[in-house]
Amino acid sequence: MGYYKDDHINNRQSKKSKNRWLMPGGLGAAIGASVMLIAAPMINGDINGTLGDKQVEANSEVKTEQVSYNVTTDVTKAVDKVDDAIVSVSNLQQSNFGDVGKVGSGSGVIYKKENGKAFIVTNNHVVEGAAELEVTLKNEEKVKAKLLGTDPLMDLAVLQIDGSNVEATVEFGNSDQLKAGEPAIALGNPLGFLEGSVTQGIISNPKRTIPTDIDQNGQPDWEAEVIQTDASINPGNSGGALINIAGQLIGINSSKIAQTNVEGIGFAIPVNVAAPIIEQLETTGKVERPYLGIRPYSLSEVPEAQRSAALHLPEDVDGGVVIMGTSPGTPAAEAGLQDKDVIVALNGKGIKDAAELRKFLYTDVKVGDKIKVKYYRDGQVKETTLTLSSHQF
Repeated sequence: MGYYKDDHINNRQSKKSKNRWLMPGGLGAAIGASVMLIAAPMINGDINGTLGDKQVEANSEVKTEQVSYNVTTDVTKAVDKVDDAIVSVSNLQQSNFGDVGKVGSGSGVIYKKENGKAFIVTNNHVVEGAAELEVTLKNEEKVKAKLLGTDPLMDLAVLQIDGSNVEATVEFGNSDQLKAGEPAIALGNPLGFLEGSVTQGIISNPKRTIPTDIDQNGQPDWEAEVIQTDASINPGNSGGALINIAGQLIGINSSKIAQTNVEGIGFAIPVNVAAPIIEQLETTGKVERPYLGIRPYSLSEVPEAQRSAALHLPEDVDGGVVIMGTSPGTPAAEAGLQDKDVIVALNGKGIKDAAELRKFLYTDVKVGDKIKVKYYRDGQVKETTLTLSSHQF
C-alpha cells in the first residue's frame, strides 16, 4: 500500500482502513449519487409548473439581444495547455468466477512521448492488485496499459501505452518555488466517470508533512512531504494533475482528509519529489533505497513499564527505535544488532521514532554509505558501524 490509499473509485466494498482520517471514497460517491437522484425530479417539476402558470402567447413579440463576452482567463489558458494530457486509469482484476472486470479507477498524467510510446504517472494505490490496466484518453479512446513499475512508499506508479493517438504531454513545473496563496488547479476523473473535471483553489501550504503508516501496523512510520491545497480533490482524482497558473505540473493528486467537519484539505505529491522516482520507475521498474534489515518499532509505542522491565532502558531515554527483528545477511545482522536493541542515533543524529529512522535512510544517506549506530542493549549504551545495502521497492 502507498501512503495514500482508497481515494480512487472502488467498485468493491471498501475495506476498513486504519488511517480513517485519510479519504475512503465510497461514502462520497454514495452521497453524490443521492443528491443527483433527488434533484432531477425537483428541476422538472419547477419547469412544468412555471410553464403552466405563465402561458406565452404565440404571437407576442419577444425582443432578443445577442451578448458576447470573452471568457478566456489565465485559468482557462492553463487548463487548455494540459487538458489533453489527463487520462482515466481503470484497474481490472479477476473475479472468483475467472472473468476480468473493473474494480476501481483513478486518474493519470501523460508526461512523456517517445519512440511511439507514451508514459503516464499515477498513484500506486490506483493500480495496486491489477490484473490488467486500461487507460481512457481525452478523445475517449480506450487503450491497454503496461505497468512499468510502482513505488508504494511514495505512492507512485508509471504506465506505458501506445502513443499513436497521444497529442499532448505535461510540462513539469518547480514545486520548490511554490508559495502559499498562489492559484492551484486540479484536473482528473472524480467519481470514476466525470472525466475532464477541473477544480480551482490555492496552495494552502507548499511543504506540508503528514504522518503515514506504511506497513499498516497502526503507528506512523514515515512522514510524507505533500502540497496542501483547497482545490477540490474527490474520489477518482487520485493520480491526476495539480497545476499552477502557467499550466505546469506541480503535483500528483493523492488524497484528502475525509471528515464531516473538515472541508478543503487535499494533498498532492510535489513534482520535484516525484520526478526522480518517476525516472527510476520508467527506466528500471523499481526504486532502490538504503536498507538496514530490521523490523522497527517506535519506542513511544512501548508501555512505560515494559521499557524498564523488558528493555532495561534508563529513565532518561524517551525516544528511539526498538528492533523487533533482523533478517539474516542484512547490514544490521552483520553488524551484530539484535532483537530488543534500541537505536537512539545514526551518525550522531538523534532518532526518536520509526518515521525519523526512515527519513534519515531515505534522505540523508545512500546505498553503500557507512553509518555509525548508537543503541542500547540491556541498559548499556553501545555503538557499531555498518554499510548500507540496497532494498528494492
